[in-house]
Amino acid sequence: MDFDQLQTFLEVARHASFSRAAEKRFRTQPAISSQIRAVEDEVGAKLFDRSGGKVSLTAAGKAFQKYVQDTLDARQAMLTSLAEMEHVPRGAITVGANEGTCLHILPEVFADFKKRYPGVSVNIKRADYARILESVTDNSVDFGVVSLPVKDNRLTVVLIHQDELVIIAPPHHPLGKMKSAPVGDLAKYPLVLPKAGHTRDALDELFRERRLKPNYSMELDSSELLKRFVAAGVGVGFIARSNVQEDVRAGVLIAIPMADAQLRRDLALVFRKDKALSRAALAFIDIAKKHKSADVRTSRAK
Repeated sequence: MDFDQLQTFLEVARHASFSRAAEKRFRTQPAISSQIRAVEDEVGAKLFDRSGGKVSLTAAGKAFQKYVQDTLDARQAMLTSLAEMEHVPRGAITVGANEGTCLHILPEVFADFKKRYPGVSVNIKRADYARILESVTDNSVDFGVVSLPVKDNRLTVVLIHQDELVIIAPPHHPLGKMKSAPVGDLAKYPLVLPKAGHTRDALDELFRERRLKPNYSMELDSSELLKRFVAAGVGVGFIARSNVQEDVRAGVLIAIPMADAQLRRDLALVFRKDKALSRAALAFIDIAKKHKSADVRTSRAK
């Protein structure tokens, strides 16, 4: 058996699902089943019970899981140790982030990192908040970039970007004449909001506190789609200021601060507290933190 088969076994065991493991491993379900059969044939034991439409570890599978995890951890420790001996960051890092962060926050960080450490491969997995945290905890990614707060005490949290939500509207909208807008005034306009996530939770809580009954025109799971529908005149939206700067400069949208509320949308780099960080990973953290400091200086200058 090989390390790839062992990783596949762990994914099936973690998710109790061949189809979910196939998604995580970017393979077909038959390919995953074939790998598991090959491992079972080699060890001479049935590792999963597939009866009753459910997937669960057998007694042998539970014992095997511990050996597999120890083996993969030892392999990673060995690779990290050898890389450290060379004193040059190399290898690969994988980062999980949502759409808006991938498009508007990370490109400059990645560009700086690749300029300094061209020998390190950088991979991105785009996902929503819940899946990013799941990927961090199961070691599918080295880091996640998510909105604060993060309440999982198994994770280390490093602030890398400070931001706030602003109101967005088409340039011809009545709000365009205002330097800032009270939250109560927005209830009379159709709203285009994210379907779920921290931003939506914060907005719903704000509306409840103000006893407002907003008119929800559309609910979308993409920040880029949200901007496009707002620009088309479907309604007024809310988005992180950094995610709309290019659209404002292009004259496609206007961004207006809330006059009587401030909703933060700060981003953090998160990783497991028990994770042995490679030299490349530590270098990435340093560069991400430096970009945060630059963001703060730029914001104060404005």
